[in-house]
Amino acid sequence: MSNITAVIAGAVIALSPTVHAHDPDGKTSLRLTLTHPGRNASGTHAVTLSCDPPGGRHPDPARACSELEGAGGKFAHAPDGRMCTQVYAPVVAAAEGSWHGNPVSFHAHFANDCVMHSRTGTVFAF
Repeated sequence: MSNITAVIAGAVIALSPTVHAHDPDGKTSLRLTLTHPGRNASGTHAVTLSCDPPGGRHPDPARACSELEGAGGKFAHAPDGRMCTQVYAPVVAAAEGSWHGNPVSFHAHFANDCVMHSRTGTVFAF
C-alpha cells in the first residue's frame, strides 16, 4: 500500500461518523454529494436518499439503504478488494442528514472514484 493510500484510508476511518443507538421510529433522510475538484467541469453532484422506505433521487435507494443498515449507518468501510489504478483524480464524498432520526455528517476525500466505491459501496454510486 502506498503512503498516500494509507493516509487516505486513515483519514476516511477517522472521519467516519459516530452513529448513536438505533431509533426504530426515526427516519433516515440524507443529502449525498460528490465533488471532483480540479476537473474542468468541477462541480457538485447531489442526490437525496431516504430509507424507511427506500426512496429519494438516488439511482438504487434500496441497495444503498441495505448497505448502510448492514454497516450500522457508517458510510465508509475497509476496502472491498477491488483493484484500483493509482491515477490521482480526487473526489470528495459527503453526507448530511439523519440516520434513524439521529443527525449524521460525513465528509471524506478519496484518490479517485474507484477507491471511493471500494470504501463506500453503492451509497455514493450516482
